[in-house]
Amino acid sequence: MRLILGLVLAGGALALMLVLAAWLADRQIDRFAAPWLTENLNALPDVDVALVLGAAPIGPEGGPNRYFEYRLDAAAELWRTGKAKYLLVSGDNRSPDYDEPSAMRAGLIGRGVAATAIYRDLAGVRTRDSVLRAKSVFGQQRMIIVSQGFHAARAVFLARREGLEAWGFAARDVKRAYSIFTELRRYPSALRAWYDVWLDTPPRHAGPAIAIGVDPPN
Repeated sequence: MRLILGLVLAGGALALMLVLAAWLADRQIDRFAAPWLTENLNALPDVDVALVLGAAPIGPEGGPNRYFEYRLDAAAELWRTGKAKYLLVSGDNRSPDYDEPSAMRAGLIGRGVAATAIYRDLAGVRTRDSVLRAKSVFGQQRMIIVSQGFHAARAVFLARREGLEAWGFAARDVKRAYSIFTELRRYPSALRAWYDVWLDTPPRHAGPAIAIGVDPPN
């Protein structure tokens, strides 16, 4: 009985330590990214490319995913105002029936963005991959990253730790998250971001170089 109690207590202590570490990791990322993250369009520099991070086009309720829609709203605004000449939409393309970048491209065209201004990264399976591939595949060293604030902060952290000049444009947030999981996933994701930086984790997929503004949009 004492052994079982000891194991339970040790497991609880370990879980508490992980929770605390994840919370601290998230707070550190927010502090790191704060100087380069804004909701104010006028506070951003003019860049050639804005990286738009993907999300599921359809939300858990079966309708349009508000995170997805608000990111496209923000990206279209960047393009319309000339803050970004091109938009690189990066997301998961795990199957013919699930293609975030193509859905993002269609949504941006529906918002008036020229098709010739939109490039797709079909292997942005997670935030770090999207950032690293923007550099290694699409040749970017300076960019605006578009997502909700908590997500854009993590992407800016990852980008600047890789030596990229990156700013975050915080899209409108969803006032009421779809689930508690949606709210809490940022904490283990922050811990994973630090892990990836420390171990210099490479993207899962390589690919031929694509020169934005030179090569035709894919």
